[in-house]
Amino acid sequence: MAGSQGGPSQALDVITIGRASVDLYGQQIGSRLEDVGSFAKSVGGCPANIAIGTARLGLRSALLTRVGDEPFGRFLREQLGREGVALDGLKTDPTRLTALAILSVESDKSFPLLFYRENCADMALEEDDVDEAFLATARAVVVTGTHFARPGPEAAQRKAMRLMRAQGGKVILDIDYRPNLWGLAGHDAGDNRYIASTAVSERMKAVLPGCDLVVGTEEEVLIASGESELLAALKTIRALTPATIVLKRGPMGCIVYEGAISDDLEDGIVGRGFPIEVYNVLGAGDAFMSGFLRGWLGGESLQTAASWANACGAFAVSRLLCSPESPTFAELQYFLANGSPHRALRKDEAINHIHWATTRRRDIPSLMALACDHRSQLEDLATKHGADPARIRDFKVLAVKAAARVARGRPGYGMLLDDKHGREAMFEFARHPFSWLGRPVELPGSRPLRFETSQDIGSLLPEWPVDHCIKALCFYHPDDEPALKQAQQEKLRSLFEAARKVGRELLVEIIAGKSGPLADDTVARAMQELYALGIKPDWWKLEPQSSPSAWAAIEQTIAQHDPWCRGVLLLGLDAPAGELEAGFAATASAPIVKGFAVGRTIFMSAAEGWLAGTLDDEAAIADMARRFEALTGLWLATRGRKAA
Repeated sequence: MAGSQGGPSQALDVITIGRASVDLYGQQIGSRLEDVGSFAKSVGGCPANIAIGTARLGLRSALLTRVGDEPFGRFLREQLGREGVALDGLKTDPTRLTALAILSVESDKSFPLLFYRENCADMALEEDDVDEAFLATARAVVVTGTHFARPGPEAAQRKAMRLMRAQGGKVILDIDYRPNLWGLAGHDAGDNRYIASTAVSERMKAVLPGCDLVVGTEEEVLIASGESELLAALKTIRALTPATIVLKRGPMGCIVYEGAISDDLEDGIVGRGFPIEVYNVLGAGDAFMSGFLRGWLGGESLQTAASWANACGAFAVSRLLCSPESPTFAELQYFLANGSPHRALRKDEAINHIHWATTRRRDIPSLMALACDHRSQLEDLATKHGADPARIRDFKVLAVKAAARVARGRPGYGMLLDDKHGREAMFEFARHPFSWLGRPVELPGSRPLRFETSQDIGSLLPEWPVDHCIKALCFYHPDDEPALKQAQQEKLRSLFEAARKVGRELLVEIIAGKSGPLADDTVARAMQELYALGIKPDWWKLEPQSSPSAWAAIEQTIAQHDPWCRGVLLLGLDAPAGELEAGFAATASAPIVKGFAVGRTIFMSAAEGWLAGTLDDEAAIADMARRFEALTGLWLATRGRKAA
């Protein structure tokens, strides 16, 4: 890992200090902020973005700032944690709200931006928030220009600089100039990048001598120096500090200066740029800094650090948001090795898939799910016993309670629940710390595949919680008639596109055995056909296979087409426990199989008794819990381990 060069006593590579906000970015592109109808929410603020960007690239990062004691503050804390950013320096301010930034993309040159930062949590950072022991865990600190605008944050950053230099670490300055946050422009000038100010320049010039690395755009270099010409600005900065200077030049790349500044602006280490379509410039500098630090702190050459920085900036400027668009190291390396045929990188499916798969909200190495998304089977059972179909929703709540009783808050447990009868069950599900929830969209029994509620599936998915996984069951056989296959393929492709567009995971369930003979290569062939269409689900749900060679073919297919796939879940098909145990055992040599999603084997007996009136709520819960516990025990036994 790049950060290992810091020595055994240093747990962190870099601590960033300062702004941390919730960004709300308008989703209607080419629209005035006045006309935006919906917003995408993400972590924002230069230091927070850099903390996430460096963590994604493999550095051990932390953020030192304040957030509010409210939902937005908790969102920042939780999302930073999900990204791998250390939270030791994140303070909760009990009296102030978390900062907000709200933006629209009017054009490739106009980005109306509002900052809600009056008396907000991060601007209340003070000297006492900087703990010497915490700073000692890192080998570098990033300070940012905006936080020198107020006395409290300025004192905090100066203390951090003193402590870092005293321990022999590196101090990095991101000039990060926002004139209206210095009180030089009105609220309506959030996107204004430059207003000359002697007061700001004098403040920044006083910071420069304590820095080892200074990074800024041409405008930021001007404000940091107080000069009006770029060459003079660089020479003034050099007179104040021996720091490495990085001049960001957008699509032209960057220039890195060490030593004396000559009269030739190009007389430095020139990092090549990546000419791409500008979609939103905000966050590009933070991604740039993340890439440069990954190289600089990782011991790479300045040329390499500059190339990585420019590539990371290209990713950010080609996408809408800030921190969510910063690339992972796998994504960065793929781009540097392969490039892209698209000037708009957000349209590159190969890169987008790596980005998606390497930034998922959580790791789920194994999954044991109680599937209670059945509709027609429970409706038939209610009819059989003369029960009101409305009672099905109450039964599903009991199923959630049974699964929760088995899971006991441990990772690796989940459920499948449907929208038709499972709304209340989903509310109950949200009260328990499960790892995963899948929701079906298929019309039960449909062949060719049809969606249950609306064929315009993309319009429905934005209503779903972000961590709910789309599940689609398709009765698909590779030897189906061409017209049938085409219809099913088009439906699955449209679902995959919708899932990626709205940022929801996708599970594709393939049942081939009910539509034709099931040979060792049948399911693998079906998967190959779907992969050939660019369909790359996060999960597959498959019927048990008859031989190890069948599983080997499936595993090889996934490895060839999508090494980022989460894996395979086994389905139950109402099989008795003995058959499921045999099916589990057959996967022992197939690590791509990560678990199971089984339903009727677990809940059918309880549903029969409960709908018939011979079981009360507790008895039904206990029966399902007992069966689910037994099945999880069988699964874990095949994997030679116990649940955490």
